[in-house]
Amino acid sequence: MAGGVGSRFWPMSKTNHPKQFLDILGTGRTLLQQTFDRFEGICPPENIYIVTSDQYKELVYQQLPSIAKENVLLEPSRKNTAPCIAYASYKIHKKNPNAVTVVAPSDHLITKEDTFKKAIKSCFTKAQSEDCLVTLGITPNRPDTGYGYIQFVESPVKEKDKRIKKVKTFAEKPELEQAKVFVQSGDFLWNSGIFIWSTKSIINAFEKHDAEIAQIFKDGIEFYNTPQEKDFLKKAYSVCISNSIDYSVMEKAKNVYVRESLIGWSDLGTWGSLYTHIKHSEGNNAIVGKNVMMYDSKNCIVNVAKDKLVVIQGLHDYIVVEADGILLICKKTNEQQIRNFVNDVKVQKGDKFV
Repeated sequence: MAGGVGSRFWPMSKTNHPKQFLDILGTGRTLLQQTFDRFEGICPPENIYIVTSDQYKELVYQQLPSIAKENVLLEPSRKNTAPCIAYASYKIHKKNPNAVTVVAPSDHLITKEDTFKKAIKSCFTKAQSEDCLVTLGITPNRPDTGYGYIQFVESPVKEKDKRIKKVKTFAEKPELEQAKVFVQSGDFLWNSGIFIWSTKSIINAFEKHDAEIAQIFKDGIEFYNTPQEKDFLKKAYSVCISNSIDYSVMEKAKNVYVRESLIGWSDLGTWGSLYTHIKHSEGNNAIVGKNVMMYDSKNCIVNVAKDKLVVIQGLHDYIVVEADGILLICKKTNEQQIRNFVNDVKVQKGDKFV
């Protein structure tokens, strides 16, 4: 899934070039490219599909030149993850009714890639043999309020992989005290937003729990993988509501399982989450940029172009980002306000800055 805007990473991430198409970690590969690379050894490249906004098709073609154009699924508008997953699932199911798929966001960081591949293959085995919906849960190492949580119980069946548990409930992003309770209990995991299921199982789940979206995309069976698909999608997306897969299916279904995983995962949702994944210099500053000079500054994250000379004095716990002539200076503790800043900029200064 590569259609999001990533407004919390503004000003680097903007509507015409969002974060999944950026080398936000300074590794030489964008987040989309890293995600594509990650699935080598899990499935053949011809079985990898990118679902993105129509406006990003050229970015996808440029960054993934080896991918077949028919494997780039173009959404005419953004309607969250449920329509995105329904569209891809019905389309793939028409091509292969026995398909087992993994749904992965294109903008996540996973540092333990071998462990990730092992986890996915284990979930494939379960999804291939049972009518079930499986998600990866991340063992929490802190009471983070930026993630959703999954409560689990022991599986009612004997699992080949003992890390696979039965999902009891999904919980929205909690307040800090609630997050502490979740972590201390030992039976909650972070919700990674990575899913494994057969197309048959997820289609059955849509038809049972969200009949409206199921019918919309079921009506496209005769058009998928034909020249008429584009026109059908315009009609389908104009009538379907925006909804997440969690609300549409996962929180309602009874056949949901979670695999407890330690894969070095972060959803890279905010500048603060990025801070922990960049090498720290003196003063615990995380810096991306060749010419940054820090004086009496601690615990900051700085991201500037390589050719920019930046001198910073006296900042503690700040975000400093410069991109395309836009400079953001913001307290790390107030980073959730960045979306509000973007909205204000759009209203007061126009679309060219967002």
